[in-house]
Amino acid sequence: MNRREFLQFLGVSGVLATLPGCSTQSSPIANPLPHLAPFTEDKLVTVDGLDYKILIRWGDQINATQKFGYNNDFIAFHPLTSDRGILWVNHEYVTPRFIRGEERTKAHVDEELLEVGGSLLEVKLQDGQWSVVKDSKYNRRLDANTKIPFAWDQKIAGSSFGIGTMGNCAGGYTPWGTVLTAEENYDMFWGDRNKKGETIQKSWLEWDKFYPRPPEHYGWIVEVEPLTGKAKKLVSLGRCAHECAAVTKAKNGKIVAYTGDDSAYEHLYKFVSDSSDSLEKGKLYVANLEKGQWISLKREDHPVLMKNFKNQTEIQVFTREAAKLVGATPLDRPEDIEFDPLTGNVLVTLTNNKARQNYHGSILKIMEDHNDPGSLTFKHDTFLPGGTEHGFACPDNMVFDPKGNLWFTTDISGGDANKGHYEGFGNNGLFVFLRSGANKGEVIRIASAPVDAEFTGPCFSPDYKTLFLSVQHPGEYSESLSKLSSHWPDGGKPKPAVVTITGPLLDKIVSGKV
Repeated sequence: MNRREFLQFLGVSGVLATLPGCSTQSSPIANPLPHLAPFTEDKLVTVDGLDYKILIRWGDQINATQKFGYNNDFIAFHPLTSDRGILWVNHEYVTPRFIRGEERTKAHVDEELLEVGGSLLEVKLQDGQWSVVKDSKYNRRLDANTKIPFAWDQKIAGSSFGIGTMGNCAGGYTPWGTVLTAEENYDMFWGDRNKKGETIQKSWLEWDKFYPRPPEHYGWIVEVEPLTGKAKKLVSLGRCAHECAAVTKAKNGKIVAYTGDDSAYEHLYKFVSDSSDSLEKGKLYVANLEKGQWISLKREDHPVLMKNFKNQTEIQVFTREAAKLVGATPLDRPEDIEFDPLTGNVLVTLTNNKARQNYHGSILKIMEDHNDPGSLTFKHDTFLPGGTEHGFACPDNMVFDPKGNLWFTTDISGGDANKGHYEGFGNNGLFVFLRSGANKGEVIRIASAPVDAEFTGPCFSPDYKTLFLSVQHPGEYSESLSKLSSHWPDGGKPKPAVVTITGPLLDKIVSGKV
């Protein structure tokens, strides 16, 4: 489709007459922004007008006894003062060959247990650049050894707490200032089993070989207090391969949290709290897109759930099984979720589903009835399709700026990059979809990641002059330590890192002067 048709598709036809290039005769964009072409080299490259600096990398010391973990992902900024804040950074999983080696021994696993979870870091702004405060009292780690209670009135798999958090992918931030971190692919560490106790997935990291922890203790949304590191697992939001937890308020003031289950044919969930300042009690729903309905997962609301589950706790633990029984719509890997500040719509990245021959993914738009997150009915549409027309494939993490521009990253698997259906897309990138000005409706590649890497966790500083960004798993598909596919960022063994992106182009875009 051409640009005019594309804008009409997005539902902005009412302003077409004001946009350059949208008259009946094509005309050039008055002030085109620089575009970064697809890039395949082992570098982090930004478009003209932007620069990046490394804030912290894997293995950097954060206090006297702890180091920054591996495979940094979601980032949340908790402000302290105008020039200081606390960053929460997820650490999703490990690539054994880069930690200590692929051999599965208890000593190797013990080291890997320390690399996942999350980091809390105090950062300060000086001369326009952020840096980590190395001796801060706030710097601490949560890892796979951290004892975390379940916020629930019954025990989970025989315990009132779980040991550790891992698989931490994306997340969210609450109105009362806590961070939500999502335990996604817990099965790679502990395997998984169904309600009958039958193994349905074996772990490939084999942590369970040395620490036989119940898989039911993982796959939760974990709430963390940035100032103290105190955490709890929110059983109320259900258990699955959570990618994120996006929090907003319903019109009645109650808290609403949306989460996506990042697996092919899995589902989109919504939790409506009983409270305006807590996520511990409320009702969990799952989306049926065909009917435009949020379907309750309360046991007493469905005979089929009464028949198949002995209590509500069992539904919370085996949420996927319950969702399928009530008719949830299977989706193409629902990942990150954000709220459109211009429309109030809920945007969901659907990364891909190769089994459906959906290779490029899309961004789904949920339009809650009455524009109320507390509504139980909605309409849906495609907000932005992936593919060659718009130059991106496999959208993943998202963030909006104050002008409603959508910044998003892509997640083409390192094994697929620049081959087959992904030929011509280059390495994974950071993109921005512009919502105003002469370039409205354009998708611009802002940055390109190193080989095998993806960008994750885009997060703006409070003044929107800095974009924090994770660079995850560079060189993940290396043949061996002697045949590395990436040497980013230091020229030796590849290291995940958090970078800061600044520059006049960032200022121009977030201020709406494009």
